[in-house]
Amino acid sequence: MTRELWSVDARDPRKVWDALRPALDGTGAAILPHPASPSGLPETVPANVAVVVETSGSTGRPKRVMLSAAALKASAAASDELLGGAGQWLLAVPAHYIAGINVLARSHFSETVPVMMPPHGFTAEAFVAAAAELSAERRFTSLVPVQLARLLESEDAVAALATFTRILVGGQSSPAALLAKARARGIAVSTTYGSSETSGGCIWDGTPLPTATMRLVDDRIELAGPMLAEGYLEDPRRSAFTFREHDGVRWYRTDDVGEIVDGVLRVRGRADDMIISGGVKVSLAEVENAVRALPGQSAAVVVAAPHPEWGEAPVVITTSAIDVDVLRQSVSAQLGAAAAPARVMLIDAIPLLSTGKPDRLALASVVLK
Repeated sequence: MTRELWSVDARDPRKVWDALRPALDGTGAAILPHPASPSGLPETVPANVAVVVETSGSTGRPKRVMLSAAALKASAAASDELLGGAGQWLLAVPAHYIAGINVLARSHFSETVPVMMPPHGFTAEAFVAAAAELSAERRFTSLVPVQLARLLESEDAVAALATFTRILVGGQSSPAALLAKARARGIAVSTTYGSSETSGGCIWDGTPLPTATMRLVDDRIELAGPMLAEGYLEDPRRSAFTFREHDGVRWYRTDDVGEIVDGVLRVRGRADDMIISGGVKVSLAEVENAVRALPGQSAAVVVAAPHPEWGEAPVVITTSAIDVDVLRQSVSAQLGAAAAPARVMLIDAIPLLSTGKPDRLALASVVLK
């Protein structure tokens, strides 16, 4: 059996909210929230699919992830359990992101009405104004690290952030210094790890949600639980490769490598971001985190480039000048000599994808020129 699939203009989050509710309760069509008119969209999807999320990762071609209402409800229920109950949500990220869809889905299942910020032009002033519209005592929001960093620069925004019961920060790696700064100001933040394939973040502060499970297979992170997606729209081959069953449990194989220590997951980076430099395995994500912790380098990006002696070596691309010797010493002290960046490239602006993440393919091509 199938059901209709509608594209919904995500530039107006209220349109997504209005279409999402009947999609989740089964009285309306499945939806694909999108900021433009997506091409090649089929007229129908499997009957149990409620939402399709189109993702564009930092590398690779876009994917269309099929989520059931049951998966989104399982994610919302597990989140509420960890948060100590339901509350009112502020939508501060675009409604076509899985984090945005989650905010709206949690609101639907808890029968609350979210406050929605405009999808473009995020500012501290707009956030403060939106937070003032929240009427519930228990209040939540989801942010990406760059939003949190921007808000911490405004005293009014810091005061608004401190009124939230919990703030989820995800979408990309969060610098430890940023989280420490927020917590020092009395702001309750939790990092989340997950993806559209897991109905959003299912690992909070390194530990799984109550109904989620994690494991490592050859250092690759795999996740399981009732919040897993049905697969990829019109891509059975990719679905079969990514979602695998073992001993009766269905697992999602991520693109990331990590380690689990005392039950806490530490994500080391993408599997394809691991390089061999001078015979030593180096995680570009770990190098990037170390660089971003330095003053003025919160937006720096690290990519790999050929090296005549080491084979491959990290290269830092930044919009803020930094002494390469100071940089190398700092990274070497934390991660070893093989991780020290070979050079620094200064550019006017970091190219971004529509998701707001760095366009690493474009940056890699810049390094190779």
